[in-house]
Amino acid sequence: MDNLTLGFILIGVALILTVAEFFLPTGGILLVLAGCADLVGLVMVFYFGDRYLGFATLVVEAIVLPLLAGLFLYVWPRTAMGRRMIVRVDDQDNSTVAAMPGNLELDQLKGRMGRVVTMLRPSGAVEFDGRRVDCLSEGMLIEPDTWVRCIEVKAGRVVVRPVEKPDLNDLETTSFDN
Repeated sequence: MDNLTLGFILIGVALILTVAEFFLPTGGILLVLAGCADLVGLVMVFYFGDRYLGFATLVVEAIVLPLLAGLFLYVWPRTAMGRRMIVRVDDQDNSTVAAMPGNLELDQLKGRMGRVVTMLRPSGAVEFDGRRVDCLSEGMLIEPDTWVRCIEVKAGRVVVRPVEKPDLNDLETTSFDN
């Protein structure tokens, strides 16, 4: 076996090691070995063959390797290991931030009145019916013990606006719709 054939064998081994890296979780060790084998194989083809053969090999690798990578990225998620490693989200699954149970609970605060517990600059704590909730003001500083109204709940963020101190006796019959 001559050195030119050995160079082509090393390039083939590099291809096999690259494919093996995707099926054997080695943390990139096989990929590094494949890169080294490919580099040594290319150098051997250039050194022991003529430069036209070396450039032809380089061009073929530059075309074939991206095509194989694209094919792999198409096929691998459909394999057993690929299905286990890739998280799939169904369209019917309510996995958005707004649909999380905690955020659905916060939606009930819209239009309600609360009292600022900590300084809102612009974030802080507001007490709604004895329950502390992290809130955001509309960009202004709001002092503690100020009454606020929840104007928006979006993706788990409760936005409040300062209001005049309400008559606590009338709160039961007041509508807080926007």
